[in-house]
Amino acid sequence: MKYYPVFWNITGKKCVVVGGGEVAERKVKRLLESGAKVFIISSRLTPELARLSEENIIGHIAKEYSSEYIYGAALVVGATDDEKTNAAISSDARSKGIPVNIVDDPQKCDFILPSLMERGDLTIAIGTGGKSPALARHLREELESKYGNEYEIFLNILESLRTKMAKNSGVGKDWFASLLAAGMLDVIKEKDWEKVKMLVKKITGKEVEIEFN
Repeated sequence: MKYYPVFWNITGKKCVVVGGGEVAERKVKRLLESGAKVFIISSRLTPELARLSEENIIGHIAKEYSSEYIYGAALVVGATDDEKTNAAISSDARSKGIPVNIVDDPQKCDFILPSLMERGDLTIAIGTGGKSPALARHLREELESKYGNEYEIFLNILESLRTKMAKNSGVGKDWFASLLAAGMLDVIKEKDWEKVKMLVKKITGKEVEIEFN
């Protein structure tokens, strides 16, 4: 099977996670980071999930799974340790046209979740078609060692410059290439913020206001 890679805006959308263990907790946190409106279905919760429920950060249905609870969901994640329940979640979601992910069971999934390397808004996703999470994790760790926090700051600079460009002006590629050639990433690594601003002004003629870490 060949998966179609996509970055999906789920801000404000109902997303349901079935299960209340550590795996479910990781899935819930990722969904919250993406702005989803998360509901969890489980009679038991980890302490962290219980806290999120008590603080009304997530919705909690403290019952066994039932198909009625996934109505209106944008996506469903099955993270239980019960094969029959996971099979029911997959079948119910598919019958309702809701994309479903069953943890560690690609055959029951409409989508699988990649391993992610993140630097601010820079996200690199690594997928193996569900064949080897260990390889995906290994590659993610390699990328994390190669791409440091300087890429997050550089991306913020590029975003600021993009707002200052005339639409379709065509200068963006030239600015990007010139900033790289001038060693911008190394200057950011050195945290020489005055030089960063100077290089941007020299190459683009623009002043940027960036929050440097």
